[in-house]
Amino acid sequence: MHGSMKARYDVLWIGLLTGFLLPVLAFFVFFLAVREEQSLSQFLAEVFSRNVFTQVISLCAVPNLLIFFIFIWLNWLYSARGALMATIILALLVLGYKWLVA
Repeated sequence: MHGSMKARYDVLWIGLLTGFLLPVLAFFVFFLAVREEQSLSQFLAEVFSRNVFTQVISLCAVPNLLIFFIFIWLNWLYSARGALMATIILALLVLGYKWLVA
């Protein structure tokens, strides 16, 4: 890979952005896969009423592993660091939510 391309994309904010957007995309894919003629607001209400919000968010963060390993494979270590940071932040938010709600 060309050196300037590596420098252009091997930055912390690319990893952070990817690490936060990928779970959102995964959530919408999950929503489209499991909804039963529900709107997004109805689906979210059901997720909260069944008390499975943290499980759904945790499941949606799993694709970050894939992007993390892709960044490692490309030797984009700063981007990988950003993806890992985003995943850790999501995990802390999930833990905080569980602690506050429980």
